[in-house]
Amino acid sequence: MRVVDFPLEVPSEDGPRQLRATYFGVPGARPKVYIQAGLHADEIPGMLVAHYLRELLTDLESKGLLTGEIVLVPVANPIGLEQTLHHQLLGRYDLRSGENFNRYYPDFLDAVWQRVSESLGKDVTENVLKIRGALNDAIDQWTPGSEVQSLRKTLMRLAADADLVLDLHCDAESVMHFYTESPCWPQLKSLADYLRCRVVLLSRQAPGQSFDESLSGVWWRLADRLGTSQSSEAIAQACLSATIELRGQADVSDQQASQDALQILQFLMRFGAVQGIPEDVPEALCQATPLAGSHTLVAPSAGVVVFRADLGADVGKGQTVVRLVDPKDGVVTPVCSEVSGLFYARTRERYVQAGAELAKVAGRVAFRTGELLGA
Repeated sequence: MRVVDFPLEVPSEDGPRQLRATYFGVPGARPKVYIQAGLHADEIPGMLVAHYLRELLTDLESKGLLTGEIVLVPVANPIGLEQTLHHQLLGRYDLRSGENFNRYYPDFLDAVWQRVSESLGKDVTENVLKIRGALNDAIDQWTPGSEVQSLRKTLMRLAADADLVLDLHCDAESVMHFYTESPCWPQLKSLADYLRCRVVLLSRQAPGQSFDESLSGVWWRLADRLGTSQSSEAIAQACLSATIELRGQADVSDQQASQDALQILQFLMRFGAVQGIPEDVPEALCQATPLAGSHTLVAPSAGVVVFRADLGADVGKGQTVVRLVDPKDGVVTPVCSEVSGLFYARTRERYVQAGAELAKVAGRVAFRTGELLGA
């Protein structure tokens, strides 16, 4: 195990913050796996999962059972982790800029294209090396203009050459679910099954440029840009990425976190990063659905939030999922799902103002365009 602290290039007023990465296995070995937690610093379950992963990986490394290199970043957002108000951690948005810590990662596709478009051939392995080199160069040459941008650059530099990138998050209150890009899904399906995901949401470059998509998206978009040429067939999806939503913010327990870490380890065995015979992949609990089919229920008025369906329940189109009760005048407003699907996430708040997000239902048919990710 090797621990490295990376100072952010643009310091805060209080001095430079550091990002800590822990390395396991042989440097440069393949496959390379990158796992981070706490990019939204108020989402704690992933940090505890990372703690248990560190224990497992330390033991496996001592026994010589790591075949790949694994980079673990248990606290991916030292900026957000220090943002508190009245003892409440506010780690989703940067309080200086108002930016979501998991949005606005740079799109380096054009920079990579300029470097490799004339040199790609039929050799898949050689092309992977060229593209990874070009992506690393583009990240290195980017000059961040703020501390948040410096954090983004550091995280991307750590993960850009990884074969597998897992970003551990959670929702407010939710069942276990999973976001990934469609080109990554076939190779990541067993991970979702090991984790017993109740919802899998697929997209193809959802607007917002989240951390995971800024990495995996380079590969399939580069192949798309080359079109039907022979070179496009020689571009592998050499970076698989996923955002894993580890239930809700309050779902922090040793039992759940240790079990989640063990299930991720099963996938790492199957992926070839860890020696061992993985357990059989369990039967899937869901079919993947489009992110564009996910319906977010929004409060039309202020009121006390009363849920009329349980998390994990199948709801029908037009079914009342939430009632908003105005305690002043007694007016009750039903809020109904506009799609049929699984009720997979909801707010933790029990009194909201008009416009607040209340719940999410995973529909099976895409109907939305534009901004698909929530704030």
